[in-house]
Amino acid sequence: MSDTNLVYAYAVLRRTPEAAAATAHVRGVAGEPVHLVDPAVTSPPLAFAVGHVPPADYDEAPLQAHLDDLDWLESTVRSHHAVVAALVASGAAVLPLRLATVYRDEDTARQALDTRRGYFLSLLDRLTGHVELGVKIYAAPDITPPEADTAPEQDPVTGLGVGRAYQVIRRRRQRRNEEAWRTVAEAAARLTETAGALAVDRVTHTPERGSLAGTAPGTNIGNDAYLVPKDRVTAFRTGILTAAQGVSGLRVEITGPWAPYSFALQPEPHEETAA
Repeated sequence: MSDTNLVYAYAVLRRTPEAAAATAHVRGVAGEPVHLVDPAVTSPPLAFAVGHVPPADYDEAPLQAHLDDLDWLESTVRSHHAVVAALVASGAAVLPLRLATVYRDEDTARQALDTRRGYFLSLLDRLTGHVELGVKIYAAPDITPPEADTAPEQDPVTGLGVGRAYQVIRRRRQRRNEEAWRTVAEAAARLTETAGALAVDRVTHTPERGSLAGTAPGTNIGNDAYLVPKDRVTAFRTGILTAAQGVSGLRVEITGPWAPYSFALQPEPHEETAA
């Protein structure tokens, strides 16, 4: 393990005076000042936003141990995002990097930036003028995914024993739930089509379950990210909320705008950390 601080890269961006100034007002994941590192090739101007971090926390072995510490991980995610958000607020086109993208030193970071220059520039061209919006779709708490046993039940309740009557009532409730679920699922599909028409790209994430779902009521049945032109954000929100109106049992949550994390293909962590 080296005694020299490592270089933590937050984002790739086109260098502008505004972006350089924005880094002066933020601190990184280790409380360190953030600055821009330029590659050897300077036209068009491209830079990494980086900070120097201690190897005791960010070299490969200690970093892997830290990633199992949820409190440490949450703090690091927040600090990483704060740097990216400050750069976005400066008006720069920003390509957010993967959490804990660490290089051995600034020369290694410059080499990586030069090596991937064309790749980064093409992504920045695509993402310039766009933001990410998240759309989560929920079914009401009393509407649950259908059970496996969906056989029809036509028996009248009267004249049955208590056990049999209970089964009939349960199946009727199950059928009503299935109808409600189908209605919500169809509405969610229409809403997704509407969102896709208003955005230029979509990334489908796995619906959140268990502790990942937090305290949001209901079942998360859609969890997508959309790449939306900045001048279309209001129209996107309005279109989605309008499409969801009047659908019983359906709730929509729109988040953002964010830096386009879901649409930035990033280098692997520690890919350039070999001594």
